[in-house]
Amino acid sequence: MTRQPTVVIVGSGPIGSAYARVILEAHPTARVTMFEAGPQLTERPGESVRNIADPAAKEAAREASQGPQSGSYRSSLGIPDSAVVEGMFTARQGTFLLDFGGEGSAHAASFPAAAAATNVGGQGAHWTCAIPRPAFSERIPFLESEWDELVEAAEGLLHGQSAAFADSAVGRAIRALLEEEFGAELPEGRGPSTLPVAGDPQPDGSMRWTGADTVLGPLVEPGSALAERFALHDLHLVRRIEHDAGVVTGVVVEDLRSRETRTVPADVVVVAADAFRSPQLLWASGIRPAALGRYLTEHPMVISTVALAAEKMERHATSAQLDAELERRSANPVDPVAAVNRIPFSEPEHPFSLQVMYAETPPFRLLGDAPANRWGYVNMGYGMRKQPRVEDGVRFDDAELDYLGLPNMTIEYALTEAEEAEIADATARLRRAGAALGEFVAEPRLLPPGSSLHYQGTMRMGPADDGTSVADPESRVWGFENLVVGGNALIPTATTVNPTLMSVAIAVKGARAIAARLG
Repeated sequence: MTRQPTVVIVGSGPIGSAYARVILEAHPTARVTMFEAGPQLTERPGESVRNIADPAAKEAAREASQGPQSGSYRSSLGIPDSAVVEGMFTARQGTFLLDFGGEGSAHAASFPAAAAATNVGGQGAHWTCAIPRPAFSERIPFLESEWDELVEAAEGLLHGQSAAFADSAVGRAIRALLEEEFGAELPEGRGPSTLPVAGDPQPDGSMRWTGADTVLGPLVEPGSALAERFALHDLHLVRRIEHDAGVVTGVVVEDLRSRETRTVPADVVVVAADAFRSPQLLWASGIRPAALGRYLTEHPMVISTVALAAEKMERHATSAQLDAELERRSANPVDPVAAVNRIPFSEPEHPFSLQVMYAETPPFRLLGDAPANRWGYVNMGYGMRKQPRVEDGVRFDDAELDYLGLPNMTIEYALTEAEEAEIADATARLRRAGAALGEFVAEPRLLPPGSSLHYQGTMRMGPADDGTSVADPESRVWGFENLVVGGNALIPTATTVNPTLMSVAIAVKGARAIAARLG
């Protein structure tokens, strides 16, 4: 009988899903068992809740993933029920604050907006689907020889689109105005452009946004041969990784419905929860390399909202084009984003990433009796670099347990003069961008630490086991033969771009290596 090696994956987001798919497509007999601590939100496992048309159903799906802040507890904290823009304080619906103030809450006074989602699909059920490619120093130098091919494979898994909403006349006008303001200062090919996103364009001009289900692909298709070798268990909390002398033997899993605990044997374990809960699981399992939890980075963010000015926009788009676009968009009022533009990261000219999302309505109720703006609004944000430092990170306390009974977290984080200088520069540029497009209805402001949701570095990969990294270039934890980690936590560089594309590219390499080692 042909042996069927078993791979256990902890976490069901885009990274864990990429591991599952690549392994099963590359290995003819392997089986993959995936455990997710949260519930399944959609009929198709891991689908983006942005694709849910019914507002009540979308609200219910988001609430179900909010962990300890679901239901009335969320309201008691003063968190609004209405949708908020990515990066606004309290993060977006579908997530919960790690430092939520109740029993078993994490401690994150210096990183107060740190948030997570607990559901099938992870943050992939709630993300904005932005997948710009890293450039210049954002790239990982010790993977340089294969990086472009890995990124292309990741774009395929995510259904990347480099020209989403490119036919939008409003979007083109926004790019033209930004080009007038900034074009002369930027290197060739790094000026205003459409923002690459993950999804599939629909005939009505909308998008079917990518979730973990897109990455899983045939693994969740009924009747697929690959689906027969894949099992996904929601509401199953992995409490410990079993290991001996550098070899992992399985995981201890609690069924959160029945409260029964069992040990599941495994030939390989992949931990792909998130940048806080993955290192927490390693710590709880007695796996504690020096760099575990350290070198935390994110993207400090300065954001604003601008009402587009008719006299500026009409230099590049006609009123008739706007009418046609609004009529087409009226067929899909559930998804408010109608065009996404950017000015990408470049060195040394533009060491930030600007994202400009156009919508017909603002993300909040305007004060007083302010009339609606016919040309609509842009929600803009500059993402900056946070340089990796060992001082920034998360520590775990065996003597204090969190609400799930795992060692509790304390997050330590501070901005340095280097970050403060780039924040000041980006704020000035955001004011220029706003003035070029229209009038501010929300002034530029720096969001509280943790607001980006782009948490990186806490299980960083490195080229050598020198105490400054957790994993090798194939994502194996140093000192272990068959323990692999995945996610944004592996990114070792200072970045400004949304990290999902990078993390899926890293996962492709790690998954291929697993399949090869399984033989």
